[in-house]
Amino acid sequence: MLTMQHANRILAATLLALLMGTSTAAETSATSDTKPLPSRLPLNELRVFAEAFDRVSSAYVEEIDDRTLLENAIKGLLSQLDPHSAYLDKESFSELQEDTTGNYGGVGLEVSMDDGFVRIISPMDDTPAAKAGVEPGDLIIQLDDQPIKGMSLNDAVDAMRGTPGSTIRLTLVREGEPQPFEITLIREVINVASVRQRSLGNGYGYIRIAQFQSNTGTEVAAAVTKLSSAGELLGLVLDLRNNPGGVLQAAVAVSDVFMADGLIVYTAGRLPNSDMRFSATSPDATNGVPIVVLVNEGTASASEIVAGAMQDHRRAVIMGVTTFGKGSVQTILPLNNETAIKLTTALYFTPNGRSIQAAGIVPDIWVARSTVTPAKQNPFNIKEKNLPGHLTNVAEPGNEPQSTSGDPDLSISDYQLNEALNLLKGLTILTTPSKQPKE
Repeated sequence: MLTMQHANRILAATLLALLMGTSTAAETSATSDTKPLPSRLPLNELRVFAEAFDRVSSAYVEEIDDRTLLENAIKGLLSQLDPHSAYLDKESFSELQEDTTGNYGGVGLEVSMDDGFVRIISPMDDTPAAKAGVEPGDLIIQLDDQPIKGMSLNDAVDAMRGTPGSTIRLTLVREGEPQPFEITLIREVINVASVRQRSLGNGYGYIRIAQFQSNTGTEVAAAVTKLSSAGELLGLVLDLRNNPGGVLQAAVAVSDVFMADGLIVYTAGRLPNSDMRFSATSPDATNGVPIVVLVNEGTASASEIVAGAMQDHRRAVIMGVTTFGKGSVQTILPLNNETAIKLTTALYFTPNGRSIQAAGIVPDIWVARSTVTPAKQNPFNIKEKNLPGHLTNVAEPGNEPQSTSGDPDLSISDYQLNEALNLLKGLTILTTPSKQPKE
């Protein structure tokens, strides 16, 4: 008859086999009495775990199959590491692929765990969450009538996704609000547009990156080409606000669009293949025009790589508020054909060796989100041209002052963008030769 100690040893070895993928459970059981376990593994602690596993399996009020218990054990193991490491079952892995391609059903939130609750990194552009006014930093404490406390991050994400047209009620805690409040969102098919561009007038362009997908670098290059084809490009605003990140290689490709050479980012970790360096390889598609990069507390991960690279190389002025501070790299490590773990395996560093982890990118010019109230104009103010008998301006054609004003309402609708545009105009004035009067 098998003793409890012998059974625990077999179970510990079986667990090791499942975690390490070195052999099947049957093979391990057959050899567990004669083949010693690796010396670096804490055998006594594994025995304690095996005994706890056996007690739960046999004594819990409801019967739970061993496979489910093992999966829950792996989930618990990863949940104690950092907010971004997680166990991926078949459904979760499929959802990860959907996130990369930007097509799934839900409310459009990028989230992480924070002390047992779900913290919102940022709402995605043109999604139910963004339209409802959800803000970076909001804390989700309840989904419908289900408290978040005790749920895993994957479970919370699963609960927020669902059939388009269905509703979900979020209970949020927001800094500055005296008590929690509820919002109801209607799920939609989330087709996240990675890149948008538009002209800000008078040679200034605007490119918005909502998140970094596999083809974002190509889309940004196409956006630059489109803006340049409309006329001479004098300056560019690159908007990375509320960009939760995404594919590392896409961040490298985007940086390469604006940099002619130099290191973009490097990673360092314990595994040999986690030490990588990425450098610019193609010419600057903008020919060196001034760039202002807009960032905020929802700018995270891959978007921080772009901001950090352009800041270190003095390729752009970073404007806004300090970014989220996710400076870690996650690797998908398969456990079998259907499951995997998403494990933090490295930290990334800017070209100057700065770690962004938990620190973020500090902007060169601090501009917080603000509401501008226009001052009332004095209707009785007069100028020289209003005076009777004033002299006429005799400037020759072509020498008149050129207006660089754009949308007069931009300061009200988007104060940070307006400040970025004003900075670009100032840089252009100082670098463009003035027209001298003819002698």
